[in-house]
Amino acid sequence: MVLADASELSEPFSWPGSGVTRVPFRLFSDPEIYALEQQRIFRGRVWNYLCLEIDIPNPGDFKTTFIGETPIVVIRDENGDINALVNRCAHKGALVCLQERGNKAKNGMTCVYHSWTYDLRGQLKGIAFRNGIKGKGGMPDDFDPAKHRMQRINVEIYCGLVFGSFADDMPSMEDYLGEKLSWMVKRNFDRPLKPLGVHSQIIHNNWKLYAENVRDSYHATLLHTFYVTFKVNRMDMDGGIVMGDDKWHHISYAKRHELDESDEYDKAGVHAAQYESKLSGPELLKAWDEFPDGITHCIQTVFPNLTFHYTLNSLCVRFFVPRGVDETELFWIYLGYEDDTEEQTRMRVVQGNLTGTAGLVSLEDGCINEFVQRGTHMSADKEAFLEMGGRDAESSENSRATEAAIRGFWEGYCGIMGFR
Repeated sequence: MVLADASELSEPFSWPGSGVTRVPFRLFSDPEIYALEQQRIFRGRVWNYLCLEIDIPNPGDFKTTFIGETPIVVIRDENGDINALVNRCAHKGALVCLQERGNKAKNGMTCVYHSWTYDLRGQLKGIAFRNGIKGKGGMPDDFDPAKHRMQRINVEIYCGLVFGSFADDMPSMEDYLGEKLSWMVKRNFDRPLKPLGVHSQIIHNNWKLYAENVRDSYHATLLHTFYVTFKVNRMDMDGGIVMGDDKWHHISYAKRHELDESDEYDKAGVHAAQYESKLSGPELLKAWDEFPDGITHCIQTVFPNLTFHYTLNSLCVRFFVPRGVDETELFWIYLGYEDDTEEQTRMRVVQGNLTGTAGLVSLEDGCINEFVQRGTHMSADKEAFLEMGGRDAESSENSRATEAAIRGFWEGYCGIMGFR
């Protein structure tokens, strides 16, 4: 199913008159809206995360990934340039690169179906039996290999992160993020990176529910008992929300060392604050002051489906890929820096147990989004209510008890989908 415009939906859709403080549950279960997102968002005017530069350090190195549901291969050519191509043969449309990663420097990329071979820039360079067998068969005399190549997409490298877009008129990544957001990317990524580990999980919910979740600072110290009990992230820490100029992206941050404990947790009967647990391995929370800004917990989102987190000293890229209207694959990519000491690397790896598939904090998010998917099923005519912290999508430097970042996501979503 391919839809290009909201007018093509078989059942007309319009956003509620109250704006982004109301979100129709239909958005999480309608297959036509999901199909429209593939064209309007993922193949539209956005920068999509593809991989890290360090994933493909040598000529011929490649990594396969996805933009929405479109398969992509990112490959470094013999000149050191990075190319991004739709992972689709120009002949019959089969996948060309079948492995997650590897090296194609020796022979280029060859489709296993009919042995069409491409160079490291995706240009067709060879066809089995092009001239037939013993003068019979083969391609027509006017066949031009230059007209048959793998589809290229635009690429930009920013702070060691590789982004791609189907749009030809994209702003630079710096402008896409804006000044309010780009500084945090530079803070965390603008130095030589070192991979520490990667894993992924399937979460049984629409991709937009996870996009909401990572923007939801309101839930973080209500759902996540570990955060509150061990004072990793609490609402009564100094912190705030920074919104990008276009509202698409955001930063939520907290400063662990600036805690002014509030009795609101007890007054509200918050379950996450009802425990007096102790750690048998307290080294899990051992950390060092890494940056002069004092920020010890940070969630940064980049529209549409990318998140960075920095918790204590654990740095991670979260990349979530739609796998259908009610399923999402979430990748966790943990990083350190090349100049880390062995002790610093060990601390980052240990702290990584807070997050990820079975993380002491993040495992709860793997459940809660599915609860929403299940709860909203068969309720397409109902709406979510998002007025915590007001009705706008503005920065909140004094409080994270707000849904401003979620409202900002929906503002961007409405605009690019043509739902306004």
